[in-house]
Amino acid sequence: MLIKRVVINSSPLIVLFKSQQADLLPRLFSEIIVPGGVTSGN
Repeated sequence: MLIKRVVINSSPLIVLFKSQQADLLPRLFSEIIVPGGVTSGN
């Protein structure tokens, strides 16, 4: 099964960028969705 679209949060992005492997994402997925941050109820 080929996954074309993925929703990813900041934790895996941080790990991929620190390990210099962020270029893997566009190789694996045609659409990468990064949701906006969650705000606190202050």
